[in-house]
Amino acid sequence: MRELTVELGERSYPIYIGQGVLNDITALFDRAKLSRKSPLLVVTDSEVAPLHLERVMALLREGGFAATSCVVPAGETSKSLAQLEGIVTTALQAGLDRSSAIVALGGGVVGDLAGFAAASFMRGIRFVQIPTTILAHDSSVGGKVAVNHPMAKNIIGAFHQPELVLFDIDLLLTLPPRQVKAGLSEVIKHGLIWDAAFTQWCDDNAEKLLSLDPEALSYALYIGCKVKAIVVSQDERENDLRAILNLGHTIGHALEAVAGYGELLHGEAISIGMVGAAKLAQEFGYSAEILEVTKGLFLKYGLPVSVPPHLDTDSIMSAMMHDKKFKEGTMVYIIPMEIGKVEIRKDVTVEQVRQIVELLKGESVADVL
Repeated sequence: MRELTVELGERSYPIYIGQGVLNDITALFDRAKLSRKSPLLVVTDSEVAPLHLERVMALLREGGFAATSCVVPAGETSKSLAQLEGIVTTALQAGLDRSSAIVALGGGVVGDLAGFAAASFMRGIRFVQIPTTILAHDSSVGGKVAVNHPMAKNIIGAFHQPELVLFDIDLLLTLPPRQVKAGLSEVIKHGLIWDAAFTQWCDDNAEKLLSLDPEALSYALYIGCKVKAIVVSQDERENDLRAILNLGHTIGHALEAVAGYGELLHGEAISIGMVGAAKLAQEFGYSAEILEVTKGLFLKYGLPVSVPPHLDTDSIMSAMMHDKKFKEGTMVYIIPMEIGKVEIRKDVTVEQVRQIVELLKGESVADVL
C-alpha cells in the first residue's frame, strides 16, 4: 500500500492507494477517528452499487459502524440540486447528526455530489472518498465539491476536504474501456503540468495502463495524487497555483455543458481542451513540440483531440462565459510552456479562444466509442 498526505494543517488527510486496501476500511476509519455512535451514509450510483455496495456495507457493519446507503442514477446529470435533496432526505431519515460522516463510493460525480452534501448538511459534516474510477484520482483529492446548474458545470459548490481517500486498485478492474481511457486523461494531465519524466513514462507504459496492469496503475495513481497533493497543500482554495490543475478544463467544461453532460465523458472533454491549450501555446510563441507530444499521447490512449463538429461554437463560447475562470472579457487560461511546466495567463481573449475552438473542429477525431 502506498500512502500520501495532503498537508493542510488541521485539515490534513491521508490518501491510501493499493490492491485490497478496502479490506482495511475499519482500521483506516478508526485511524481517522470516525464515530461508531453516529450513523454513516454511503452514497453511490446505479452502476457502482451492484458491483461494490454490498461488500462495503458488510465491511462497515462488521466493523461496528451503523451504515445506510443512498443510490443515485449514474452519470453527470446526477450532479443536481434534485439529487442533493434526495441525499439530504435519506440522511435525515437515517438519523445522521453532526458527528456522522458521508462516504462517497464511486467516481467523480458521486464524489462531488456526496462531498457537497457533506459540506452543506448541518453546515458541514465529515466525509470519506472511496473512488471507483481512475478519473476520480483527481476529483477525490483536494476538497472541491459541487453540483451543476443547467447553464454551468460545478457552479454550486464549496471547498470541503475529506477525512481520507481510500483508493483500492481492485475496484477499478470492472471499469469499461471507455471509462479507463477517460480516467487516464487526468493522469496524463498531471504529467503535462508538473512532471516531464512522468509524461514520458505514461507514453512508454500506455499498453500497461490501458490493460489495467495493477502495478503500473498503482504507480500512475500515486504520482497523479502526489502532484495534486503538492499543489493543493500550497493553494487550497485556488487563489493562484492550484489553477494549473485546470489545464484543458476551460474548453473541456464548456464542451461537457453544450453536449448535455453525457455525450462526452469528462476525461474526453478535457483531452480536447488540453490539445486546445497546446495550440494556444503555439500562438504565444511556445514550441510546436508541446502540441505534437500532447496530441500524440491522447491519440495513443484512444482519446479525442477535436471538438465534435455538430457542437455549435457560439454555444460553446456562451458556456465559457459562465465559467468561474472568465473575468471582464478575458480568461484565466492555463498554457503549457513546455512538457511538465505551465503558466497561468490572465490575458487570453475571448476571440483567441474562439479561434482555437474553430481550429479544434478541423482536426480528425479519435474514435472513443
